[in-house]
Amino acid sequence: MSFLEKLDRLDRRIIFLIIGVAVFVPLLFRVPIKVVQSPIVQDIYEGIQALPEGSIILLSFDYDPSTLAELQPMSEAVIKHCIQKKHKMVFIGLWPQGPKLAQGIMDEMAPRYNLQYGVDYVNLGYKTGGLVVISSLGSAISDPFPTDMNGTPLRELPIFNEVKTLRDFDYVVSMSAGDPGIKHWVMIAKDRFKVPVGGGVTAVSAPAFYAYYNSGQLEGLMGGLRGAAEYETLIDTPGTASYGMSAQNWAHLMIILFIIIGNSTMLILKRRKEKSRVR
Repeated sequence: MSFLEKLDRLDRRIIFLIIGVAVFVPLLFRVPIKVVQSPIVQDIYEGIQALPEGSIILLSFDYDPSTLAELQPMSEAVIKHCIQKKHKMVFIGLWPQGPKLAQGIMDEMAPRYNLQYGVDYVNLGYKTGGLVVISSLGSAISDPFPTDMNGTPLRELPIFNEVKTLRDFDYVVSMSAGDPGIKHWVMIAKDRFKVPVGGGVTAVSAPAFYAYYNSGQLEGLMGGLRGAAEYETLIDTPGTASYGMSAQNWAHLMIILFIIIGNSTMLILKRRKEKSRVR
């Protein structure tokens, strides 16, 4: 049996193993990849980057663990950017699990960057109501959130000496997996109270929001893992998305390589058989 015949009959388990190694190695050794930035992601970065030091950002975690793989890397990247710029952050969630996901990030980052709760960041927790909650923030933050998620009154948290209503925020970022989510922030925060809104969504949802971006209602948008990797490249801080995109790229390259090898081998063997029949 010739080498090409052996290659043509290669056990598929070997192919699966090679692709598995291509995915596993970049993740194990944390090999990042720099992704070319699209204007729609660049605009979120530029919006937050242009704010003066000490600006106050509202970050709404409007997703749950089912979309964590795509949206959590975006959240981490934006929070790292805010920390780099020394912006203050207020977290809320229009989805029940959102504030807990935000707190998970801050439990890791706050000690690393010496952030003080109540001064540098606050987590207000979850409140049901979606559009109604956002609208009531325009009157007073203390209307829907009289306390933070730990039960501390807002008047006891120094950050709220500067922020009283939704209008007082310099930027709103919504990481959104559906309804309620980013479109509601655009409708109220941007259109009614003129607060810039940017955010991130799952890759499959991103095309539905391009019209908001093109109309100027949405400052920018991250879509899926690639969007998160673009943002990590912009802040020059590789993270989960950059490593994930690296693994994905290597896996795609291996798949393309196997397709080329498989088809080339099939064509060569087919021609050999045709020539042998002619003889």
